Amino acid sequence: MARFDKLELGAHEEADRGDTPSLRQDEPDWLRDADSHRRCGQYENALRFYSRALENDRSLVKSWLGQVQMLVLLDEWPEAELWSKKALELFPGNADLLAAQAQAVCRQGGFARAVELSDGSLKQSGSSAYRWLVRGEIMLARKQDTDRHCFDKAQQLDSDWLVPLESALVYLYYRQPSKALARAQRAVEKAPDQYYAWYVRGTCQLRLEHAQPARQSFERCLELCPRHVEAQARLTELNNRGWSPMRLVRRLFRH
Repeated sequence: MARFDKLELGAHEEADRGDTPSLRQDEPDWLRDADSHRRCGQYENALRFYSRALENDRSLVKSWLGQVQMLVLLDEWPEAELWSKKALELFPGNADLLAAQAQAVCRQGGFARAVELSDGSLKQSGSSAYRWLVRGEIMLARKQDTDRHCFDKAQQLDSDWLVPLESALVYLYYRQPSKALARAQRAVEKAPDQYYAWYVRGTCQLRLEHAQPARQSFERCLELCPRHVEAQARLTELNNRGWSPMRLVRRLFRH
């Protein structure tokens, strides 16, 4: 827990990395930086920026929510649940924070509790893409057939390319790369200039053993972001692969 014991205070002393801005002083700047890094798949940086936004203003619900969402994406589920509870102490009944807690609980296998929290979030006034994304994940985890409807609902509520992209990440987590690919493709179509969307699409294709399309996705990612280490590693892996009869058999049986 020491790694996250001061998140809500934004007390980070480590040096900024790479192109991370170092002269920001107000909350809107930190939130913009958090969103920017989130869209690049740099979740550790996004987490720090969400936390820094709370240094002077603990009333920023978006920052509390962002912290929890980044912890989930970083596979830090107990911590995500903890911070969702802390946030809900300040904002009782907040629908998106309830959904965030539901997602954290779901990742830890607490499906019944996750459904209860998700029900509570959906009963609140208004609606949001995130509430439906979490609902879709819970249905997927419970092996029910309504995940597609929930993810479609999320996309209807918010046209942002990040919605299908993060839906793709959910499918990848549950080892359903075919469904993930359809969402990642939607993200690429909406935002062809976003290198992380191409990287996620390539990851889906690689898991499906679609070598040539995956290669093209990673190459496009590198065209947009030449220093993308993960894409370069995946591309090197693909280029070093030899022909495998067993891989062909697996592909035939998959289809």
